[in-house]
Amino acid sequence: MQVATAQAPPPTPTSSKHPPGLYLLFFTEMWERFSYYGMRGLLVLYLTKTVVQGGLGISEASATLIYGYFTGFVYFTPIIGGYIADKYIGQRRAILIGGVTMAIAQLCLFMQPALSTEAAIFGMPWPTALGLLLLILGNGFFKPNISTIVGKLYQQGDPKRDAAFTIFYMGINVGAFFAPLVCGYLAEDLFATKTVVNGVTEVSNYGFRYGFLAAGIGMMLGQLAFNLLGKKYLGDVGLYPEGKGADNKTVEKTPLTKEETDRMAVIFIITLFVVFFWAGFEQAGSSLTLYTDKYINREVFGFLIPTSWFQSVNPLFIVAFAPVTAGVWLALGRKGRDLSIPVKMGLGMILLGAGFLFMVGAVLERGGDVQDTTVKASILWLLATYFFHTIGELCLSPIGLSMVSRLSPVSLTSMLMGVWFLAPFVAQIAGGYIAKYVEELGALTVFGLIAGFVIAAGLLLIIIAKKLFHMMHGRG
Repeated sequence: MQVATAQAPPPTPTSSKHPPGLYLLFFTEMWERFSYYGMRGLLVLYLTKTVVQGGLGISEASATLIYGYFTGFVYFTPIIGGYIADKYIGQRRAILIGGVTMAIAQLCLFMQPALSTEAAIFGMPWPTALGLLLLILGNGFFKPNISTIVGKLYQQGDPKRDAAFTIFYMGINVGAFFAPLVCGYLAEDLFATKTVVNGVTEVSNYGFRYGFLAAGIGMMLGQLAFNLLGKKYLGDVGLYPEGKGADNKTVEKTPLTKEETDRMAVIFIITLFVVFFWAGFEQAGSSLTLYTDKYINREVFGFLIPTSWFQSVNPLFIVAFAPVTAGVWLALGRKGRDLSIPVKMGLGMILLGAGFLFMVGAVLERGGDVQDTTVKASILWLLATYFFHTIGELCLSPIGLSMVSRLSPVSLTSMLMGVWFLAPFVAQIAGGYIAKYVEELGALTVFGLIAGFVIAAGLLLIIIAKKLFHMMHGRG
């Protein structure tokens, strides 16, 4: 198995500054996430609004399943794209293929009304289905490989690696913050038709296609920057398959050691646990979006906040609190009391579960699962939920990216980054079914069950953390 690499070496750990390539990757990922979250923030609304309103008129139950399967397979294909990059084309070419494919996908969603209005595939016009399929394929090439390049910029043991992933993760969330605001404004305000009914302003027709167009333009901006500036700021890093150089000759082959297989096992074990986290977290785009649209009082100082804008709350909190969280980890480390990776992740799961308890509070404020949409819950319940979800995410997601880059054998890093994304794959599909049953079982039951399961899984992960830390052999 190939483990060595002929690529240009990353900066030495003695350098006090982050390499400029990190900020290029930050910018590229920011625009890719702008594209993805801009589309994602509109998807369920687009599927469920009636044809007269500019949507597809699909039932909520079917729409949440489509959303679940789509967002699930977005996280399945990275294991394939990571393997192809490691083995055949290198991370840089994979990112180019993925970015161009996703830009074309957004244009398919934009052109949909002009191309076809007939339902053909899973209740969707074929351009819509094609757009979602291309997003799934493109993301598989893009997502694992850009994260892998971040890790390649640092030598093993460089203390700046975790901080680098925190900076990179902020790039993800800057894009995710602006995406629903821009795309939501275009779809629900600027290009929407509004009417006044009984003194209340309502949207009678949405401009969803223009939100998708903005998402596509964002994707193209990121690709232009990455390809024009990549050679200058990244050199040869990520340009060739692992263990091969520009001449495509294999450098070295050695079997995996016992320590490497143990570390790989930790990646798989923790991946299984975080399925519970992402199944709950990704309700933000399905059941929480639908509940917010119907039952949360979104009017603030006379302004009705577009439902899609709430997708920006989490990334706003991420950007605000990521430095605080990183500071806490550094302070604990200086005191010799830093938490291990499994403990941090278990804590993140517990915080996510606690967040759903606030949604239980929102349901109880309304008097339970009443269907009367004129009875609204306070927006503060929703904001508290997103706050706890965000702090939980900061304990889990960037730590997970750093963990994979630490524990993976060099020749398998991109593929194992894809394995890490298998957790959201399973979770998204499960989350789609969870969202489907909100109407049947009631929000009170579903939100309560999510809280219980995620908190229990987090506690179990903390219990076995010592064993997992031992299996990391000094890299936990």
